[in-house]
Amino acid sequence: MCKHILNAQVSIRSPCCRKWFDCAECHQEQADHPLLQSFDMTFICKKCKKAFRKDAKEFEESDEYCPHCDNHFVLDALTPKAALNVEGEDARIDSRMIKDERVKGLEQRSIFSVKDAADRLG
Repeated sequence: MCKHILNAQVSIRSPCCRKWFDCAECHQEQADHPLLQSFDMTFICKKCKKAFRKDAKEFEESDEYCPHCDNHFVLDALTPKAALNVEGEDARIDSRMIKDERVKGLEQRSIFSVKDAADRLG
């Protein structure tokens, strides 16, 4: 599973070390040499697990599909994006996970404080 391209549909065989990678960044992280670029590319479809070759010089619209299962592997890449989310349900429906920070300061008020208990509890 590629952490750089979340919707990678094929694995690519690098022509330099003849190992399989999901993207060029995966090759850069794992190999100790630069990626050798070639027009003759070998792929493995992640849907049907079958290998096929494509010539990048003569790449047409019909070459965007796996020849075995017609899986469309030329897609816009989905890359991970940093985001801050609250884990839980929608805050508009269930607000139990939201922290109320309206009461701040060194002295936190409580109904259990002995000093002003008479004023609070009646």
